[in-house]
Parts: sequence; structure tokens; C-alpha cells
Amino acid sequence: MTVEQSDIETWRGVVWRREPEDERLPDNIKALQQAIMEDAIGEADQILSEAQAQAEAIRAEAEAQANAERQTRLARARQAAETVRGQVTAAAQIEAQTLRLKRREQLLERVFDDARQQLADVLQWPDYAEIARRLAREAIEILGADEVVLHTDTATGRVLGEQAIAQLAQELGVRLSAGEPLNHHIGVVAETADGHRRYDNTLETRLVRMRDALRAPVYRILAGEAV
Repeated sequence: MTVEQSDIETWRGVVWRREPEDERLPDNIKALQQAIMEDAIGEADQILSEAQAQAEAIRAEAEAQANAERQTRLARARQAAETVRGQVTAAAQIEAQTLRLKRREQLLERVFDDARQQLADVLQWPDYAEIARRLAREAIEILGADEVVLHTDTATGRVLGEQAIAQLAQELGVRLSAGEPLNHHIGVVAETADGHRRYDNTLETRLVRMRDALRAPVYRILAGEAV
């Protein structure tokens, strides 16, 4: 007896032959069930493998991204630290320079204060009479008036005297007269007769005028440098 082609079916390598109801139908069903289970297990394994690969790829990508972000944060932190360090260094340098300049000014101020306190000693110099005449001459010439009133401190007035004043008037071609004495300064102040213009040539004022010019050489002397 031949088996018709339509009576035989296959599925995933399992031959399933249709048999009459009274033949071994349960064995064929068991084989079919086994094939289906194997196929399902195989698909499940494949899905699991693919899921594991995808999860590994996601994990690797996340780790790489985390490392990149960590490196970025570290780079930013280093840059911020360098910026702060630079700012602190610059601020410290500025503060140190400011402190040096402040101390330099304090030292220069002390030098000029000492010089002001010693101006009275100039009156005792042997050549102060000549110094007083030069102070008076310079004040008269700079004022540039035909009639001049000279104000001097008491000691300078005594050194100049009427004879020296008359001689200066003749040499410079001006009319000179003595004004009110100076109470707080040493030297000469020349003033026009109407009081509109005056030139202060006292030692204190000359020291103030010379201060800026003397600043650099005095500081170099204080620093031990050659002038």
C-alpha cells in the first residue's frame, strides 16, 4: 500500500504523516511538539543573545559617555583652577607692588620731612648771604615787575640788608621796598606793589617744587644705586 504525498507533512525536519485515527497519532504529535519546543528555545536563545549584545553595547556607550563627561569635567576643573591660580598670583603681585610703592613713598616722605626740618640750619651756612641774594634776584626776575615788594624772614632780611637790596634794585632796574616779614618760611617772596602777583621763593616752596625732580635720584640713593 502506497502513501499518498498529501498524507505526509514535514515541519522543521520532522516528518509528520497523516494516519488513520486508529494508527500511532500520539507519537507524531509528540515529535511535532518537540520540534516546536526546540524551535521556540532556539528563537529564545537568539533573542536573549541579541538582547545581551544590545545591553553590552548600551553599557559600553554609557561608560564611554561617562568617561568623556568625566574628562570634560576634569578639564574644566583644571582650567578653573589655573584661572583662579592666575588671578591669585596676579592679585598677589599687584598687592606686593602696591606695598613696595607705598613703602617707597613713605620712605621718600620721611626723607623730605627730614629735609624740611633741617632747612633752618641753612641760615647758619657760611655762604647763606650769597644764597639769600640769589633767592631775591631770582624772585624779582621771575616776577618781572617794575616795582617789587620783598618779603623775607627776619634772619634773611638781616643777611640781605638795605645795601644788598639797593644794589639789586640798581642791577635789575626796579624799585624795591621791604614788605611784611615772613613768619613761617625761610627765604624770599617777591610781590607786585598792587599785590596782584607774587612769586614764592622760600626754601620750603623750592623744596616742594623740586620734589618731583628729586624723587627718582633720591630713591636710587636710598636703594643703593649710583645716581
